[in-house]
Amino acid sequence: MRLVRGVFGVCIVLLLCIPLAAQASPQSPKPQSARPALDGWTGGPMPSTETTPPLPAPRRDLSGIWDASNGHEPGDGIQPRGPRNMPDDGKPEHQLPYTPAGLAALQLNKPSDGTRAAQLDEINDPALICDPQGMPRQNLYELRTTEILQTADKMILLYQFAKIWRVIWMDGRELPENPEPQWYGYSAGKWVDDFTFVAETVGADARSWVDNVGRPHSDEMRIEEIFHRVSRDRMELTVTLTDPKFYTRPWVALDRFPLRRLPDDYHVREMVCSPSEYRKYLKMFVGK
Repeated sequence: MRLVRGVFGVCIVLLLCIPLAAQASPQSPKPQSARPALDGWTGGPMPSTETTPPLPAPRRDLSGIWDASNGHEPGDGIQPRGPRNMPDDGKPEHQLPYTPAGLAALQLNKPSDGTRAAQLDEINDPALICDPQGMPRQNLYELRTTEILQTADKMILLYQFAKIWRVIWMDGRELPENPEPQWYGYSAGKWVDDFTFVAETVGADARSWVDNVGRPHSDEMRIEEIFHRVSRDRMELTVTLTDPKFYTRPWVALDRFPLRRLPDDYHVREMVCSPSEYRKYLKMFVGK
């Protein structure tokens, strides 16, 4: 399996790397050593653009290549036990406000991690059969290097994980009232000040999970993303979910999650879902 090369079998990464990623989470001891993120072209260590003192942020501009490791915790964006600010760790303050319908939907999902982790042959995570992660899971699990391209009327986000892209329109259009479900929904946003961009997403396909621990969402979910550019090389992402069918109140999944800018010539490694490599994994490790 080519886990150390530029092309990844994501399904294998999902099953094999989750235990390793969990070691680096806030709830577990850190590993003795961690490999730094590498440039996918040169194989060298991840470069830094940061200066002291920090340079000011450009006005109304999110463009750049952004890394979720924050430069301190490799894999900070993996979040194997749920989003960083609301992990599934059994603590009362992290219990979500489910409605009866939301709780019933939760019981149908059998994740590979968290307090409800299922046996290997019972896991029904849709991402493990190469279904798209969808939204908001693209932000809440395996949030890796992301490039943002900005035009006059839209933001285009290019995600390393699964090598997918999504568009946030900023041409003034209204979100659809009864949208046809899409894995990544329909997104529109606007600048609320020179350094803060707010996007809303509706219409995310209810077959997707909210996060890696199987939290569900309904067709009524609304996602708010706040991108706040702190400086030239720092940005913060806040994600809030509102879903009256499954949750009694909105809840914050990420609160000012830090992102750092990489050089413009940084080459992002591939991470693509490979059914053939997943079958190879099952045969080698599960005997199927």
